[in-house]
Amino acid sequence: MADNMVKQMIDVMSKSGWRITEQRRMLAEIFSKSEGYLSPKDVYDQMSVSYPSVSFDTVYRNLRLLSEMGALEQFYFMDGGLKFRGSCSNHHHHHLICINCEKTLTFEYCPMEQKLELPGDFKIVNHRFEVYGICESCQQEAASAN
Repeated sequence: MADNMVKQMIDVMSKSGWRITEQRRMLAEIFSKSEGYLSPKDVYDQMSVSYPSVSFDTVYRNLRLLSEMGALEQFYFMDGGLKFRGSCSNHHHHHLICINCEKTLTFEYCPMEQKLELPGDFKIVNHRFEVYGICESCQQEAASAN
């Protein structure tokens, strides 16, 4: 699975015309080894161990570009700010995200499949749907603490 994610990310980079450097390969490996979400600082901290001269701006710019290419997904957490994770590129689905532990569950139902009455003859070309809440484990933990 991890090797597959590295390969997918490198393929996306190549198809977008990027030269595959050791730093970019390492970026793909960082996400393939991570179970959850990584902030730009998390990624920078890991990158700077092997590449002390890498700048935070370079890491951040690469994360945003990888997100635009579809290799990474970006999420905004109210308390944690912008975070990234490897893209789920094999099929269309949406996410339930715990605001406490960041556990993510996927669900196949797509609310965009319903007939929408959009103003101004608006044409949708892409969408994302995330629902933020508290997972069952965190609810049980909170209940037992009270």
